[in-house]
Amino acid sequence: QLQLVESGGGLVHPGGSLRLSCAASGSGLEYYAVGWFRQAPGKGREGVSCINTGGGRTIYADAVKGRFTISRDNGKNTVYLQMNSLKPEDTAVYHCARLKRNCDGDYSAGDIFGSWGQGTQVTVSS
Repeated sequence: QLQLVESGGGLVHPGGSLRLSCAASGSGLEYYAVGWFRQAPGKGREGVSCINTGGGRTIYADAVKGRFTISRDNGKNTVYLQMNSLKPEDTAVYHCARLKRNCDGDYSAGDIFGSWGQGTQVTVSS
């Protein structure tokens, strides 16, 4: 089964930037839409962004529009999430996952293949 591993998180000041990576254990990621999700302490997991197989369609949650950019490099079996102008409310564990559906406005944490990985912690604090 294709495994995804997240990396790139860390501690950053408000207004700072991070780039998260979602790397697949083998080939085949190019056949799936991929979503980024996050879960803050005491809250449910929410969708942040998704990207279709070819990279031509992307969706963003209202909370991150204009600040985050999702992209993919199918040659490297990796999906990225560039996060700029970070805010304290962006603090969460970020996960990526293959989607069972196309990247559209209705995707959710219930639409993924497999199980959640460890994720990568993003902390935005002064």
